[in-house]
Amino acid sequence: MSVLGIGGLFFRSRHPQARAEWYRRHLGIDAGAEGQGAVWQQDAGMTVFAPFSADSDYFGADQPFMLNLRVSELDALVARLEGAGVPVQTRPEWETEYGRFVRIVDPEGLEIELWEAPEDGSG
Repeated sequence: MSVLGIGGLFFRSRHPQARAEWYRRHLGIDAGAEGQGAVWQQDAGMTVFAPFSADSDYFGADQPFMLNLRVSELDALVARLEGAGVPVQTRPEWETEYGRFVRIVDPEGLEIELWEAPEDGSG
């Protein structure tokens, strides 16, 4: 018997309906607020599962976790997000051998990392 993958991500929200709508509108994730049972069918691909040191500065010290989402066509997604008024953070050091990364923040302050793997899929 073994674990097959992540079956869900559940997190607290002050405004679950509005937050779920933000994820649907800006990221195309079929998010459902508590009790709605929305199911998001993902493309197959790698998932990194990695505890970080408690004093890591890779993501905000006030966040117990970081949501990293695999994306395609990162430049087009960034343009669409910025066009919708969603600020996108970029840094030169986020262009790596593992792919390209940008960060956005959801309406309740959760930092989200968007990741486009290298074209050869070696991310």
